[in-house]
Amino acid sequence: MRVLSGPAKYIVIILGLFITLFSLYTARWGVFQPFVQRGIHFACLLPMAFLLYPATKNSPKDTITLFDGILAILAALPSIYIVVNSSTVESRINFVTSLKNIELALGVLLVLLILEAVRRAVAPAMTVLIVISLLYLPLGSYMPGMLKHGGMSFARTIESAYLLSGEGVYGSLMGISATYIILFIIFGSVVMKIGAGDFFTQLARALAGGTRGGPAKIATISSALFGTLTGSAVANVYATGNFTIPMMKKRGFKPQFAAAVEATASTGGQIMPPVMGAAAFIMAENLSTSYIQVALHASLVAIMWYFSLMMMIHFRCLKEGIKGEPKNELPSLKQVLKDTHLFLPVIILFYMLIKGYSPSYAAFTSIISALVVSFLRKDTRMTPRRIAEALVDGAKNATMVAIALAGAGIIVVAVTYSGLAVSFSSMVITLSFGIKALALLLIAISCIILGMGVPSTAAYVIAAALGSQVLIRLGVEPLAAHMFVFYFAIISNITPPVAIAAYAGANIAGSEPIRTGVEASKIAIVGYMVPFMFAYNPVLLLQGTIGEIIVATITAGAGIIILAAGIQGWYSGLLNTGKRIVLIIAAFGLINPNPITGLIAILLVAVIIFLQKRQNPTKLDAVQQ
Repeated sequence: MRVLSGPAKYIVIILGLFITLFSLYTARWGVFQPFVQRGIHFACLLPMAFLLYPATKNSPKDTITLFDGILAILAALPSIYIVVNSSTVESRINFVTSLKNIELALGVLLVLLILEAVRRAVAPAMTVLIVISLLYLPLGSYMPGMLKHGGMSFARTIESAYLLSGEGVYGSLMGISATYIILFIIFGSVVMKIGAGDFFTQLARALAGGTRGGPAKIATISSALFGTLTGSAVANVYATGNFTIPMMKKRGFKPQFAAAVEATASTGGQIMPPVMGAAAFIMAENLSTSYIQVALHASLVAIMWYFSLMMMIHFRCLKEGIKGEPKNELPSLKQVLKDTHLFLPVIILFYMLIKGYSPSYAAFTSIISALVVSFLRKDTRMTPRRIAEALVDGAKNATMVAIALAGAGIIVVAVTYSGLAVSFSSMVITLSFGIKALALLLIAISCIILGMGVPSTAAYVIAAALGSQVLIRLGVEPLAAHMFVFYFAIISNITPPVAIAAYAGANIAGSEPIRTGVEASKIAIVGYMVPFMFAYNPVLLLQGTIGEIIVATITAGAGIIILAAGIQGWYSGLLNTGKRIVLIIAAFGLINPNPITGLIAILLVAVIIFLQKRQNPTKLDAVQQ
């Protein structure tokens, strides 16, 4: 992203302040009709993409080119037309009302501009997906086998991308971006501006810095806390990794491992409520439920991701003898908790959501509360200048999300109107022979591929359009099906060859990116099992009685500990290959909700613990250290 100076800088500031203040106004006093709200939103954010993101590596980084300026002006025109003619556009009948020449021209312009904006601001891989989608609609009648469909004319293809209220660029995805997501992004920017980021890091240091492998655990905890606000793996890596990665290297962690830990922890931040990479809002709409319900159901899954990461780190550090930070270099918990007020806006946000307030109003109130809270301490006080900077930062961060969702809207149109979702579902069921476990594996691989290089929200939209219905047909609960595809779509952030979070961590650590991605995948291997756990046992998504949830949590937690020990090869001393295999098998028995396999697993683990204690009588249990 450019750091602009001169006139372009002030254009971005004006656009950023306008769209954030407009969003705050509508959050408090009510939104406009859909095409007006969405059109104004995108009329500001699409031009910002051409101002903030250079066309090539050799393009100027502190100013814009004439071509960028022309694209920015053109980028506003399709949205302005939508806003000015909102009543006419709203009342037209899809694929029946004639498409005007001006609408066709603006639709073509919009699609081309989105392709370029996605290439610059999001990922070239997503640009390719959009192009394939646009070609697939008119050329469907020429496709072989299950890919074949009736086809759609060029004009109708453009109409579906430009003028539909439910799908396309200005469809429900853009509505969610304009109504909810931008407000939560603004909230994150404001809370970070008042100093929450430093509070998160210091709290993590106070809690875990002195434990075994402390720096890696600091990275895990601070990334989890950052994840409640950022919802972006790469942003999380740079926000926390610039501090945690050098600290890990200093304590003896290899650069590759340090970068992998940070990338894995930051990727998990996208599962953390309340932001969840902004996908929670879209998931709520897909499931016809409330946002807070999705966030609450995801909470235990997020905890399990980080617990699995902590266990992998813990056993690795025991095995390699890596200790924690010296106590005299760490802040005291009492000292850190003096800044607890900085977390108060997040608590207010959760409280309002649980009490049933709309997400937009809850976000608005929490933003105001963050500004008020900042005045409790002189060093966190928000001046008008700092408020403006936070709002503009929010608009900049919202730009990439809005563009990604615009592109995803086009892809969803192709999936919906071509019948590709049905064909894909049939293909998966055929290839898996209707076996649930095999179908889950195929969907997981598909989601990882579809999510490579794509922001988590857009990755979820694309993966859900194709994969969620397959799982539901095979008996997976709808919430578990959607959470499954979301989980694996974001895991692509650390899965080679793309692994954008691993690349970001490698950039800080000075390690080789592909090897860092491989290392991150190894660290997250236990986390890869979590979606399979809740697909078979939706109680882990808090869908069950209190007793069922407690039992499932304990057995899953024990399974994670045992699996991490088996993979890392350490439990009260080194484990030989045979013992590791037994522990891994036992872990799957604990993860499986069947009580018989669970009992067998407990017996196997007890035998291994007995043998290890007898072999290493002076060593403490790994989990107790």
